[in-house]
Amino acid sequence: MSEEIKQNSPDSSCVLKKTSIGGQAVIEGVMMRGPEKIAVAVRKPDGEIIVDEHELGKGRKSKIAKAPIVRGCVGFFDSMILGVKSLMFSAKFFDVDDDGNEVEQEPSRFEAWLEKKLDSEAAMNVVIYCSVIISLIMSVGLFILLPTLVAGFLTDFLHVTGNTILTLIEGIVRIVIFIAYLALVSQMKDIKRVFMYHGAEHKSIFCYEKGLPLTVENVRTQSRLHPRCGTSFLLIVMVISILVFSIIPWQQESFTHIPYIGGIFTVMPWAIWRLVLRLLLLPVVAGISYEIIKFAGRHDNWFTCAISAPGMWFQHITTNEPDDSQIEVAIASLKAVIPEDKNLDRW
Repeated sequence: MSEEIKQNSPDSSCVLKKTSIGGQAVIEGVMMRGPEKIAVAVRKPDGEIIVDEHELGKGRKSKIAKAPIVRGCVGFFDSMILGVKSLMFSAKFFDVDDDGNEVEQEPSRFEAWLEKKLDSEAAMNVVIYCSVIISLIMSVGLFILLPTLVAGFLTDFLHVTGNTILTLIEGIVRIVIFIAYLALVSQMKDIKRVFMYHGAEHKSIFCYEKGLPLTVENVRTQSRLHPRCGTSFLLIVMVISILVFSIIPWQQESFTHIPYIGGIFTVMPWAIWRLVLRLLLLPVVAGISYEIIKFAGRHDNWFTCAISAPGMWFQHITTNEPDDSQIEVAIASLKAVIPEDKNLDRW
């Protein structure tokens, strides 16, 4: 195989440098986050590509925030905030009627109240944080609490006993709900376009990692499946949750016998305590999952390939092949965050 063919192969083993640059798809656009800047590129209804760039804060994080496990939780919440901001930026270009004229959106009562009490920037920050919190609550309810309740019902119905088996059933239910959710939303017309931009994001990053010029022709030939995608992170979260949650017994007696604190667990029904303890362990699950995907991204061997394989399979659902116009948007966003120091964005 010639060097030229090898470089244009979608095989990730051909990459010259693994980059820490990553992002997400937004409404008719792509957000990219580099080591120094974040950029959102959006194709407006008139066809123009607009790129919004911002310097990332240089504030020093505490040693605790940089510690293993903890840094995964901090990074996850930070990514959600940046993601919501990027979505809100992209959405404002598409409040148009059938004739393409911009439509003024009336603020909600909550937004109107905030604007009276705070300045516009502070009010926007409150809206963003509220959106993140609501998203977290909905995600926890759908993918954490609901599987626990369903598993509890199934175990009572099937008369299953044994902590390991019950936890495994709960994990299987969680993964099934996750797959069903992705399969359903992927059929929506607007989501299909978002998934096309997701594919464009992956292709452009692969092209950059292979050291090829960022052109539509070079990006088009790359794979849309990337081993360091957030989809892989979510799937790892599902698997790690099975292992971590297995330390919480399904029988109340296991906890009520603990000296000094065992009596606390008799205040509420054990089913509620089981949910509460799972919520308290979520940061641990997220932190461990982050460390695993970080490790898998830095090494290429049979073990890391096995870890990445299920997430790569899921990307067949969460990414679609983009067209050239979408690739152009991804390239514009990526170019805006590439640092001058070529070593600054190494994974």
